[in-house]
Amino acid sequence: MQCSSANCCKRTCHHTKKNPAHPNSRWSELDVVILLGTMGHVLSLGASSFIEEEHQTWYFLVNTLCLALCHEIYRNCFLGNDCEPRRCSHGERGFVNTAPALQDRSIGHDELEPHRVSKSPTSLNTLRGWEKWMAMASPWVILTCCRLLRSLNQTGVQWAHRPDLGHWLTSSDHKAELSVLAALSLIMIFALVQRRCSLTSKVAMALGLLGVYCYRAAIGNVLFPWQRDSKDISKGLIEARFVHVFVLGILFTGTKDLLKSQVIAADFTIKTVGLWEIYSGLVLLAALLFRPHNLPVLVFSLLIQTIMTKFIWKPLRHDAAEITVMHYWFGQAFFYFQGNSNNIATVDISAGFVGLDTYVEVPAVFLTAFATFAGPVLWASHLVSFLSSETSSGSALSHACFCYALICSFPVSAYIILVTSLRYHLFIWSVFSPKLLYEGMHILITAAICVFFTAMDQTNTKS
Repeated sequence: MQCSSANCCKRTCHHTKKNPAHPNSRWSELDVVILLGTMGHVLSLGASSFIEEEHQTWYFLVNTLCLALCHEIYRNCFLGNDCEPRRCSHGERGFVNTAPALQDRSIGHDELEPHRVSKSPTSLNTLRGWEKWMAMASPWVILTCCRLLRSLNQTGVQWAHRPDLGHWLTSSDHKAELSVLAALSLIMIFALVQRRCSLTSKVAMALGLLGVYCYRAAIGNVLFPWQRDSKDISKGLIEARFVHVFVLGILFTGTKDLLKSQVIAADFTIKTVGLWEIYSGLVLLAALLFRPHNLPVLVFSLLIQTIMTKFIWKPLRHDAAEITVMHYWFGQAFFYFQGNSNNIATVDISAGFVGLDTYVEVPAVFLTAFATFAGPVLWASHLVSFLSSETSSGSALSHACFCYALICSFPVSAYIILVTSLRYHLFIWSVFSPKLLYEGMHILITAAICVFFTAMDQTNTKS
């Protein structure tokens, strides 16, 4: 009777309880959240108030995503991935004996599904004590980070006039506090990025971040410990160009490793390190272009990526499409966490003159565009690095490229139709047209990202 009850419990659990992270499940709660969130965002673009306060939409979406991930993690922790009946004492022997067969079957199923990130069946049950508690706490840590970033820069229209933490830090009375925050942020950036870099890139990253602080001190944004005032203010050209040299050096090293991985197809580590070094070079460039009070935005971005990589994406075995959408959502949210909006007045033009004595069109446009869209670019670069390091085939990258292009082009296509139909609206020039300009620039950056995806996919195909 106990064995039969075990079989009955197993069949009932197979039909009634599906783990959202399990490959057999078609639609999970996370997929529903992603679908409804994408459709809701597209529909919200038809209202001028939602366009002016789009940062609210993305803040709501990433919070909802974190709650959905929290539900998924807790269900994994307390219910588990398998369906073994806990009350059947004699039936446990049968499940123990069949566990290797189930694992072999699961491994074979992963080989049939190339879009899965992990090649071996892993779950939160494989994490050790403190790691499991960290996995359970990770969504709440991410929610806390997002809440702190929300109070850093007030954007939009309705609450833009209210004082925020950024205004408090940038005031002349709190330059010492801003200096301490900038120094701690640069140290945290180095600690979060250097773990997968080569020794040469680690040294270049450390010197580059030191040059970032020297540049900000030279132009009077922050102070050195031995400096009590900012009398010696300069343009900081030498310091900024010093950092640019290290940025180009790290990017050159990463590109060299990628080209080497095409020649040496058997060495998969070279490509992984090369992609991460390109990503770290972009992080160093963002640290140079960001204003000192915005450096915590970069720190929290790196911290959230680290937490989600170790405690969410790897243990829960999300597929490439879900991970791509999560990267896109957080990239859009960090676009607004920087203080950007759909108003052209929030574009930081000064970023285009960092390291330049006079106006030079091509570098100025590139630096301004990168400083404005640093959030989406860094999250997309992390997506390429993560998928390349977790999968041995290029199918996940090609699938992610298609999903990323689709999720970026769908809102733009719908918005063009809406703007055409609302071309006689009262706010066409003040609200809808600036948003269209942002979307046009965003689609150009997306095209460049998809080209990079395709290049990495070709590398994997050759491998």
